[in-house]
Amino acid sequence: MAECPTCGANITIPEGTETNQIITCPDCGSELEVTGPDAVKPAPQEEEDWGE
Repeated sequence: MAECPTCGANITIPEGTETNQIITCPDCGSELEVTGPDAVKPAPQEEEDWGE
């Protein structure tokens, strides 16, 4: 089990989830990056391209 850094909810990381995969917190909907078997951090946000 991991803890959501946004809302503090306990999150069960599905079996077979790989490191750096993005999952969603079922309570608050935050996108989280899996950093280990029982660890997550907020997922990096994609920035606007604006045609660059």
